[in-house]
Amino acid sequence: MDERSPLFKDFNVTTYPLTIQFQLMCNSEATQVPDHVLEALLAAIQTSNRDPEAMTTLVMTGVTALVRGTAYRMEMNGVTYPGEKIRHWLTEADLTHLSNEISFYEDCPFPDPESQRLLFCSDPKYIELFEFVGADIIELTGNHNNDALYVYGEDVVPFTLDMYDAHGMVYFGGGRNLAEAKAPLLITHNGNQLAFIGCNAFGPDFAWATEAGGGAAPCEDFQWMAAEVSRLRDEGYLPIATFQYYEDYYDFAAAHHVRDYGMIAEAGAIIVNGSQAHRPKAMAFSRDAFIHYGLGNLFFDQNWYIDMYDNVIVQTSWEIIQRHTFYAGRHISVELLTAKLIDYAQPRPMTEEERTLFLTELFEASGWDVR
Repeated sequence: MDERSPLFKDFNVTTYPLTIQFQLMCNSEATQVPDHVLEALLAAIQTSNRDPEAMTTLVMTGVTALVRGTAYRMEMNGVTYPGEKIRHWLTEADLTHLSNEISFYEDCPFPDPESQRLLFCSDPKYIELFEFVGADIIELTGNHNNDALYVYGEDVVPFTLDMYDAHGMVYFGGGRNLAEAKAPLLITHNGNQLAFIGCNAFGPDFAWATEAGGGAAPCEDFQWMAAEVSRLRDEGYLPIATFQYYEDYYDFAAAHHVRDYGMIAEAGAIIVNGSQAHRPKAMAFSRDAFIHYGLGNLFFDQNWYIDMYDNVIVQTSWEIIQRHTFYAGRHISVELLTAKLIDYAQPRPMTEEERTLFLTELFEASGWDVR
């Protein structure tokens, strides 16, 4: 209400119009209440049903790929340029997630905005952007994390993870070897126990971690992830699962999306996200899980995309940023923040008209009545 919400960290209860005040009064004609009874009664009354110390906010985002046009704009306008118009959304949260598909490489060539090559690396100085937007959690399920190994023969995954370590950023969905890649990331904040786990279904083979080499965790048949999610839920964690799934440029979920995402939701995940989508996709609810089949891009240069039928898809510039709230061990809220990519690099908050058009399309793709 009036751009204020009890779910915001900077919420001021004294100025919120829906705050209800109450007080305890003694009838002067009534029998005197013993002090110990009065003290017990006062101790049992909550001064508020909102305890900031029991709340955790988490922002989750789509594709980050600091390459091509996005990287070129960073070179021209400054490394923090992509994040300048949405920084307030990302830094306000207790925990901020980025899915960075590209490893850092010290000898990465200067970015070419016209390049059609789909093998990438990023300049290590670009990590300044992650610091600028308050990134805490880096997802490593991307299918380009080992491109430098394929192109230059350089295993840059350990170097990239060392950079994250040095900047106090934690990660999941990939690692220096298969065991590290499959291991969940466990975070406890204000009593809320969160477990992040991710995998890569798409490949290619050289993007996957092995017993001796770094990369993304392979999804395989998803059974290992389902078992791990079930175990984590039994141990009191709220599992959050993400996939680098099979890419398409449709907004609806295909049968294989519903099958595989649903399997992980049934296992006990409370959030199941697709990190692969360059166009935002449909959403669903399953048991107590929120499923989003693809959030779209965050920092990637797709102002539009021309598909195999020469259709121009402008929805690659439409972006979802999820804002989740956890309270006293429960997932209580999902807010969909909407942005539009401009200048091949910089998302900005959508106008009301843009947001209405976007969410109407997305809700209809989800099978929801928007009338």
